[in-house]
Amino acid sequence: MHWLAIALGGAFGAVARAFIAGWMQKSLGAGFPFGTLAVNFIGSFVIGFLFVLLVERLNMPGYWRELLVVGFLGALTTFSTFSLEIVNFLQHGQWHIALVYLLASLIGCFTLTWLGLTVGRVIF
Repeated sequence: MHWLAIALGGAFGAVARAFIAGWMQKSLGAGFPFGTLAVNFIGSFVIGFLFVLLVERLNMPGYWRELLVVGFLGALTTFSTFSLEIVNFLQHGQWHIALVYLLASLIGCFTLTWLGLTVGRVIF
């Protein structure tokens, strides 16, 4: 059952990632990885929020965490794509874009995880 919950969450997370990332790139252009940044920002906020809801407040069974955190958010967010995009910028001499993306990702994701935890704790 655990693997099924992860697989089901992963399927939905992968589709959500493709939709969000594609929409962001189409809307804002392909010169900067807005799609990857967006899904990582969304995932960072949601993981903080879900941690409060599922673990701290509701003490939900492991299946819910596996479905939503491991499966859905694991497929939605992507460190490997982020890493490849940074390396590609560096290989093309675009170190300034690589640095902006790196800092925006790190600061944004940590801040949004903290915000998700905070919002979850205020609501629940």
